[in-house]
Formats: sequence, structure tokens, C-alpha cells
Amino acid sequence: MARIRVGLVGCGFVSELHMYAFRRVYGVDVEVAAVAARGDHVVEFAARHNIPRVYRSFAGLIADRDLDVIDICTPPNLHAGMIVAGMQASKHVICEKPFAGYFGHEGDKQPIGKHVPKALMYERLIEEMDRTRAAIERTGKLFMYAEDWIYAPAVTKTAEILKATKDKILFMKGEESHSGSHAAHAAQWAMTGGGSLIRMGCHPLSAVLYLKQVEARARGEKIHVASVTGDVGNVTAVLKPEERTYIKANPVDVEDWGTLTATFSDGTKASVFSGDMIMGGVRNLIETYTSGGSLFANITPNSHLMSYQTSEEKLASVYITEKVDRKTGWQYVCLEEEWTRGYLQEIQDFMECAATGRQPLSDLALAYETIKVNYAGYWAAEEGRRVVL
Repeated sequence: MARIRVGLVGCGFVSELHMYAFRRVYGVDVEVAAVAARGDHVVEFAARHNIPRVYRSFAGLIADRDLDVIDICTPPNLHAGMIVAGMQASKHVICEKPFAGYFGHEGDKQPIGKHVPKALMYERLIEEMDRTRAAIERTGKLFMYAEDWIYAPAVTKTAEILKATKDKILFMKGEESHSGSHAAHAAQWAMTGGGSLIRMGCHPLSAVLYLKQVEARARGEKIHVASVTGDVGNVTAVLKPEERTYIKANPVDVEDWGTLTATFSDGTKASVFSGDMIMGGVRNLIETYTSGGSLFANITPNSHLMSYQTSEEKLASVYITEKVDRKTGWQYVCLEEEWTRGYLQEIQDFMECAATGRQPLSDLALAYETIKVNYAGYWAAEEGRRVVL
């Protein structure tokens, strides 16, 4: 059995999801052998997960010769530099979404989300992603993009049906929304590279781009995104302080509402929406309308288990679903959430790739195209026009 040793960067919410998945990999001997983070929390994290080595710097982690894979679970503004440094240190790299973003240049007026033109952001971002992609390809190591949606069972079954029917996708509609991020960096463009549209909307965007390529390969066609339109806003700005009891969104210079529509080279369409003011738990949805049918991928919420309860206190230790603000009343209880949302399958694929050298399902091409289209949406929204790619 192949042995793979992983070094984890970060010890927050996403790192916990990855740790859950690493423990459940089969057919490959996987150990998370080291973790790196600057805060004191990393010591407790390592002890709780039985991780033998703790580093207080990324440089220390990638210098560890026993590691085969670096798993990057840090804020987005750190991703590009860590990806390149990790791969140049002869490690395969997993990186959480988003792959890249515009986080500011010297001389930019602050805050950049309000002052730097999105057309300029797009231009500079493409240049940076091209440099990052070239650096990745020179290393000969594997880049694995941690986009769990394309591994989610509802999406993989959609792909299976598209392969079998070879039907033409006419329109797709995707959404990820919830009541807002608790992370302080989510409010700032310089930390996150945008608001709800890139922080959450990147998931359904990757899924529709992936499914369109599944269709293209099944039908022997070449299809790409030809143009993008978009709209964004800060709709929670109208709320009074006492009206923010449940909504966590409080942007500095990013959007809390965003939508984009991609027009493909075959004339078909896909729309993606994300919002930070949607209560009732996380909405993760993809609808696919084809020449031969309709497919609704309700990742969350779904109706595997519905619950009606009256006591919050008695449910204190019971997990219902992410971002739900209460557990009483009617609830859609998410069963095996890590499986339902694709985290287990994602890490399984990545560990098999690290062991065998094959390319992952979620790869560099998908990572690049997702960010390119996302930023074209920002550009289109600011200028109120269609951006042709």
C-alpha cells in the first residue's frame, strides 16, 4: 500500500473538514504528519488530531523532507505564493478555493474593492494566474484544486447522466448562499479577493463549468465561455443594527449579493447566484436543463431527514446543518454532510493521485477558468455591460 505524508497549512474550519476526510481514505496509507499555523491554537489542534509535528511558519513546513503533499487551508490572499513555494519544494499541493484573486498592489487606494477598477483587477489577475500556472507546470508536481462540489454525489450523478444521454445542456442555474461569514477577513477585498460571489459563488461556478465540459466531451464538442454579464450589491447596508441579529454579513468593500451569467460558445447559458443574507442554513444547489430532461442537484438542503423540534436546549449537542441559526421548528437535517458535499471523495481522489501520479478530477484548468470567469463577472457588473472573453 502506498504511503503518503501530508503537511497541513492552517487549523481553522476547513482544516477540520479535511482532517475528517483524511482519516477515511482507503487504499492509500495516509498520515497528516505535520501542521503549520502562526497562532497558539495550532498546538491544541495538533494534539487533538494526533499530528506529530507542529511548525509556526510555512517555510518550516515545506522544508520538512518527509512530506509528500502540502494541503493549503489558509485565507485566499496567501494561496498563490504558498502554491508555488510548496511545489518548488518538490511537494504535491492541495489548495482550497479560490485558486487566486486580486488582493492589491502598492499604490492602490484603500479600500481596494471601492477604488481599484475591476477591469484593471482582471488584467492584473490574469497576468498573475499565468505566472502561477507556468510556475506550477515547471515543477512537474501535482496541483489539486479543493473544489468539493464536483465530487458531491448529486453532481457526480448529474455528470453520469449527461455522459450516458449525451443531451445538450441548454441552461444551468447554481447557488451557494447563507446568512454571512463569521470570518473577519471575508469583509475585506484585500484578504478575500471579493465578496459573496467569489467566496461562495465560486462553488456553483466551478460545478457548471465542469458539467459543461462533461457534456462537451460526451458529444465530441469544444465549448468555452464566450462572454459574461454580472451584477453585485451590498443589500444588507440598509439594515439597522438591531436588524442584524441573525445576518452576519457586514462588508467593508465587498459585495454581499452577486450574480453572473456565462454565455458559452454554443449559445447556451449558466447563471450563478450567491448571497450573504439567506437564512435557514447553507443553500448548495445546481439545476441543469437539457434537451432531454431536467436535473436538480439539491446538495443542501435536502430531504434525507426532516425534523420538527421544540427545545433548543435539548438539541445543544446535536448538529443539524451548517449556518442554521436555530434547531427548532422544521429543519432539513444534513446526514453525512462531509460525504453529501463531496469532501470525502475529493480527498480520496487527491490521495490516489499523489500515490499514482495521475491527474485529479479537480485540476489546475478548472481552478484557472473559475477565477477568470468570476472576475469577468465583477468587471461586467461594474461597467454594466457584457464582457467578451
